[in-house]
Amino acid sequence: MNSTRTFVHRTALAATAVTAALVLAACGGDGGDSDAAAGAAASSSASAEAHNAQDVTFAQGMIPHHQQALQMARMAADRASSAEVKDLAERIRKAQDPEIKTMSGWLRTWGEDVPSAAPGMGHSGHSGGSGMPGMMDAKDMDELMKASGKAFDTLFLTLMVEHHEGAVEMAESEKAEGRYGPATELADAVVTAQTAEIKEMNKLLGKTAG
Repeated sequence: MNSTRTFVHRTALAATAVTAALVLAACGGDGGDSDAAAGAAASSSASAEAHNAQDVTFAQGMIPHHQQALQMARMAADRASSAEVKDLAERIRKAQDPEIKTMSGWLRTWGEDVPSAAPGMGHSGHSGGSGMPGMMDAKDMDELMKASGKAFDTLFLTLMVEHHEGAVEMAESEKAEGRYGPATELADAVVTAQTAEIKEMNKLLGKTAG
């Protein structure tokens, strides 16, 4: 009798243990699915919001900064006397025009304002309060527009060195404080390319001065 009771008792315990294990497994499965869903939602949200105020500031500032560089580069085609200055200006144009399009796309995606290429862009009033280092004022741009030959070459290189130094400063801020990966990568490319161009221009200025 005792043997029978012991067997029944053990069987009941085993059944209870199996049931409990199944319940725990089911709960564990539900929890895993919930965690996965929550993780996917968080990842999607992070992807959609993976930028910060610095990224917006960088794009909104660098677009008009690049636009002014393009204005200066276009002048070189007709006014520069040096083939090296013309080549540099064309490389600047080819590099910065696509970057303007890229940054404009980011801003539209983020629902932010895209700076317009207004004719007066980069003049003294705009530059003074824009917080964009290296921007030329109206006097500088007018002087460059009136110059030609070797005088243009010297003035173009002098102003563009200052312009590039401002762009590098802005890009360094983005590298340090930006969150959006493509923006910090672009900033790094700007630092690398424009630092090299600054060195190139300083060498050309040495030739021009000589």
